[in-house]
Amino acid sequence: MSTTPAPEPREPRPALVFDDPLDQQSSDDTDRGWGERPAGDSAADLKRFLDEKPPHHL
Repeated sequence: MSTTPAPEPREPRPALVFDDPLDQQSSDDTDRGWGERPAGDSAADLKRFLDEKPPHHL
């Protein structure tokens, strides 16, 4: 009689996810990368404000 080899263990298949993709936040939903600067001191904020103020606001 011939014996069949024992089956090798299989990796589990990834589960199907039926969540709403619009409920998840994407990288475009954040301010990161859109010109926002990290929190700094108030002197640096004032300098940036004065440097970027349009001429008609002087």
